[in-house]
Amino acid sequence: MQKTMLAFFVFAAGMLAQQRGVTGTFTFFTVPGAGYGTYPVGINAAGVVAGWFGVTGGSRGFVRSASGAIHEFEVPGADGTWPAGINESGTTTGYYTQAESSPYRGFVRTADGAIVTFAAPGAGTALFQGTRGVSVNAAGDVAGYYIDANNADHGFVRTASGDLIAFDAPGAGTVALQGTQALSINTAGTIAGFYADASYAFHGFVRAASGAITTFDAPGAGTGDGQGTAAFSINAAGTIAGYYSDTIPVFRSFVRTADGVIATFDSPGAGTNAGQGTFGMSINTKGAITGNYNNSGKYTDYGFVRSASGVITTFAAPYAVQGTFPASINDAGVIAGYGYDTGTDHTVGFLLAP
Repeated sequence: MQKTMLAFFVFAAGMLAQQRGVTGTFTFFTVPGAGYGTYPVGINAAGVVAGWFGVTGGSRGFVRSASGAIHEFEVPGADGTWPAGINESGTTTGYYTQAESSPYRGFVRTADGAIVTFAAPGAGTALFQGTRGVSVNAAGDVAGYYIDANNADHGFVRTASGDLIAFDAPGAGTVALQGTQALSINTAGTIAGFYADASYAFHGFVRAASGAITTFDAPGAGTGDGQGTAAFSINAAGTIAGYYSDTIPVFRSFVRTADGVIATFDSPGAGTNAGQGTFGMSINTKGAITGNYNNSGKYTDYGFVRSASGVITTFAAPYAVQGTFPASINDAGVIAGYGYDTGTDHTVGFLLAP
């Protein structure tokens, strides 16, 4: 059942980013009725935000307009709806479940609220198996992955007309917790993601619209169980942002150009102990990257922005006692994400405008 919520809550507006380097304006919001937090996952060039929020017994999706109006929705019959990406026209994709023990299924929702669901052939039908839409481009093509009956992952691209093509990166493992995850698709239909090999090490990949797949590893990436390279976001120029872990493992971020040149970077203040580091999550058309890092003290997370020229500035949402987690940056440099407040045990959505 789709609901339209014209009312919205703004906890603070006009607040300057906490002085960790970024100068900008925070706007905080939560979905009315959210009992367990608000989680933005994407923002488009128009400033429209998609995400999900927790309710008793499940979750629902939302779309927040640039003016602040929040439209709440759920896939018909679902007990859990998780949007994962939004394109420039306001179309979202994600996944849902129909019962606590059911598999995931993918969905596409247009800006006018029409929802189409889909499942990849070969997707498993047990709990935690199934199909997940993750990213949608301007043409309406969806990239994502499905989990088979052996709990291995496989990438897919679903065209706007509904054709679904499954694929595996060369070297991807075929048993539980191995396989291919497609996580981002650009306007040209090029897909970025990562795969886990038979040793459970991770490697990045880029798949051209023609189907040709190139794999890559960031310099210094570990090759052991749980180590390696993960690509998370690709822009229109084919530049990829993500992060990798070394043998400790400490996490570092990278940016890879379309011709394969990789530069690595660390956010100022990032910790260097096991499990700490810098996590690049989203890149916009101009090449600016956002993500989070955690420090060497209490493992508290903060946000960062890296310009296309390599200048890194950091920030923290003022209310976020436990951590600040940017999720997406649009072409205007507006960042959408969430912060976790241990005082309320809830997450609150935020926008940070430059």
